[in-house]
Amino acid sequence: MHEELKFSNRMISKTLNVSRPVVAEYLHDLKSANLNYQEIKDMPDDKVLEILNNTKSIGNERYNKLSEKFEYYNKELKRTGVTLQLLWEEYIDVDPVGYSRTQFCHHYQVWKDASEISMHMEYKAGDKMFVDFTGKKLSLTDRVTGALTEVEVYVAVLGASHLTYVEAVMNQTKENFIRATENAFRYCGGVTNAIVPDNLKSAVTKTDKYEPDLNPEYFDFARHYGTTILPARPYRPKDKALAENAVRTVYSWIFARLRNMIFYSLDDLNKAIREELDRYNNKPMQRPKISRRDMFNEVEKDTLKPLPDERYEMKHYKRLKVQFNYHIYLSDDKHYYSVPYRYRARYIELFYTERAIEVYENNIRIASHRRNRKTNGYTTLKEHMPPDHKFMADWNPERFISWAGNIGESAKTIVEIVLDSKQHPEQSYKTCLGILSLAKKYGNARFLKACSRAIYYECFSYKKIENILKNNLEDLNNDEDLFAPLLYHENLRGDEYYNNLGDHHEQQRND
Repeated sequence: MHEELKFSNRMISKTLNVSRPVVAEYLHDLKSANLNYQEIKDMPDDKVLEILNNTKSIGNERYNKLSEKFEYYNKELKRTGVTLQLLWEEYIDVDPVGYSRTQFCHHYQVWKDASEISMHMEYKAGDKMFVDFTGKKLSLTDRVTGALTEVEVYVAVLGASHLTYVEAVMNQTKENFIRATENAFRYCGGVTNAIVPDNLKSAVTKTDKYEPDLNPEYFDFARHYGTTILPARPYRPKDKALAENAVRTVYSWIFARLRNMIFYSLDDLNKAIREELDRYNNKPMQRPKISRRDMFNEVEKDTLKPLPDERYEMKHYKRLKVQFNYHIYLSDDKHYYSVPYRYRARYIELFYTERAIEVYENNIRIASHRRNRKTNGYTTLKEHMPPDHKFMADWNPERFISWAGNIGESAKTIVEIVLDSKQHPEQSYKTCLGILSLAKKYGNARFLKACSRAIYYECFSYKKIENILKNNLEDLNNDEDLFAPLLYHENLRGDEYYNNLGDHHEQQRND
């Protein structure tokens, strides 16, 4: 089967109903004795066994010396960059008459398969952390009513050392999921190169075999911690086998031990979980004979990336369209925030925390503001405005009043009245600009007289003051002008008309 049919060890095992390690051992013994199928197919069985036994007796001492190092090799292979080739080179330097590279790798593989060491041994130290929620739940008890409230249980496990972290949270919201993942990193004292979650909504918004869509808040959390998100592929249980094995262990080690205890708060529950968790991580594993904590300290602790100085500040995400006035509306605050005016009518991504907001387009930050919760208010940066708006932004009431005061008191009075007459000062800026520009056109002396006349008649518009100056009315005597007789015209009705009209109305009422 092996030489002529080219069956794999697995196929031979299934066909003959013999365990795969035994198949590997037989083939190894034949190879060690330099026997092939053509040489033994017509050889008596006792002759074959004699050759094999002689070969084994010669090789036992050498194999025993090698096998004593398999546990050590297994741990070393978890270190970054360590390969069987490197370990063989180190082995042969110490024992020049030892096994060849092929035999060395074969013996290790047979030992590995025979020891039922699963695929997790292929995970490099510091490479991945697997995370998931347990299917079953723990409960909190209401002190008054005794009612039970189920809570979710989060589990994280490191790929190489199997160091495990467990935490109870109220639900599977993205905020709780992110915070629990952060706590797992803090528990380990460092950050892995990648996080491998299941395809739950808190991590993945849309599953896909090749390119899943990540939850933007979870992606931003990973960016803060300098790690990568590698969601498990749908319907690929081996991608998350480590997390599922950890979940089963949590059931038997933590759930079972807490089953008869009553907890009134999440803090009390997590305190009890932590006590059991530490005992679990410090307990020697069945194979190899070392605890998860010791394995972590020995091969994985120093490979983790350092934690950032600050914890991740929880962010919220929205996709919004920039309004025509180059502002976005954050409904949570009922407030408007500016972006550069060239982004009008475009869609942007908005991340916001309790203190600040950040605006992105195509993963490039285009604006940031401190949060302002003034209802229907505007937060506008000058650099976001178009040129004509910047000009208006340079003005304020104090500047107009100061400018008018330098011309004269009547000009200052006019400006103050105009600024007070509008609901918002900015509405009157153009009017003030127009009025004050008349001083340059007609001179300060005439302009101040026109302002005095406008104040007397309570005419505070730009057009009325301009009309006074155009028609040279600023030098007229106010009293004479006010009580001057009206000019006669045939279309003008005099006082007699209105007196007669009043008598007529009185007569109608009497009738």
